[in-house]
Amino acid sequence: MLSVKNATVYFDGRAGRPVHALDQVNLEIEDGAFVVALGASGCGKSTLLNAIAGFLPLSDGEILLNGKAISGPGADRGVVFQKDTLLPWASVVDNVALGLKFAGVGRRERLERAENLLELVGLKDFTASFPHELSGGMRQRVGIARALATEPEILLMDEPFGALDSLTREQMQELLISVWRTTGKRIFFITHSIEEALFLGTRVIVMSPRPGRIVARYDLDFVRRFVETGDVRSIHLSPEFGLLREEIREILHADHSRKAA
Repeated sequence: MLSVKNATVYFDGRAGRPVHALDQVNLEIEDGAFVVALGASGCGKSTLLNAIAGFLPLSDGEILLNGKAISGPGADRGVVFQKDTLLPWASVVDNVALGLKFAGVGRRERLERAENLLELVGLKDFTASFPHELSGGMRQRVGIARALATEPEILLMDEPFGALDSLTREQMQELLISVWRTTGKRIFFITHSIEEALFLGTRVIVMSPRPGRIVARYDLDFVRRFVETGDVRSIHLSPEFGLLREEIREILHADHSRKAA
């Protein structure tokens, strides 16, 4: 279990005035869950992810992974960012194997594991390619494979498909579902898209404008329906999907209006 308990974050702002980014956030992500955080820019979604990743200390509260407090980055958490962070001078397979190299895994073993992961994300024919030879969606596939290479307890994804065109984004959503189903990894995923959140998440949390709080939670089964049927269109056109989309849109708009007032 990953447990976020009363997570609160303040940043140093201009003129010495603190910025209250997160306030008393509580969240549990069990093994195999696909949790999606949704909210407007500045609501603290990325702050929460960075705290789970160990990149950012909490001002108050704690985050536990399998009962152990998170105090910094670790191989038990894999991270995929919106903009890929691939090494331009390294081949695709060496990019995927990078974390394994740092962990002291021998070259033969790490390349074998990297090649298996590239096959998982549909890039087995591009192991010797370099990042500049790949499309944006392909580079994100490499990023996912690299994040999985160290066999993390949780995969953290900060708007990984936000910069992609709509068709590639849909393809990447389906690929990610396949990876999630195959590996059984728990995932914490950030997005601005209500449709993306509803389609992917076994649980969706809606966050308020700063300071970020969880204002709504939904346990969903659309992603499991897709795994069973493979029919994206029927899910997006279902009355239940449409009603939830409008309900969440109203929550987000109401929060934005209150903040503006």
